[in-house]
Order: sequence, then C-alpha cells, then structure tokens
Amino acid sequence: MAAKVSDACAGCGVCADACPCGAITVNDVAVVDESACVDCGACADACPCGAITVE
Repeated sequence: MAAKVSDACAGCGVCADACPCGAITVNDVAVVDESACVDCGACADACPCGAITVE
C-alpha cells in the first residue's frame, strides 16, 4: 500500500520535503506516487495537518 492523502491537505509541501523516496509531488494538494512509496511514514510524521496516513 501507499500513503493516502485526505481532504485535510493544505498543499504546503512539507511531506514532499520529508519523503526520502521523492514519491510525493504537490500541485494544489499532495499526490503520492504509489509505485515509489515505501510506506516509511516520514510524510505522515511531517504533515502539520494530519492529512496523510500510511496503511
């Protein structure tokens, strides 16, 4: 599975900066590249909005 982004995402980009795999891009909101995500949880830990979960 890959990290999931909820509607609470503010598009700040903190998660993308925290991702060691470069699996997140931000346009208006964060988008996770499921093929690159390794479920490490760094993005969820960094998200100030609590908008990311790792399953």
